[in-house]
Amino acid sequence: MFGLFSKKSPKEKLLAQHKKLLKEAHSLSSVNRKLSDDKIYEADLLMKKIEQLDK
Repeated sequence: MFGLFSKKSPKEKLLAQHKKLLKEAHSLSSVNRKLSDDKIYEADLLMKKIEQLDK
């Protein structure tokens, strides 16, 4: 409850977005493979950005 109003760090925000993209890619994989591949590509770019923040 005390963490209710705490703000997320930029890294945490990017990780949440990465997780969301992978979830969308998984749900699209059975419907539209092209869109699923696009989401996976976006998630990969986002992960590279996250890795740059660690350096």
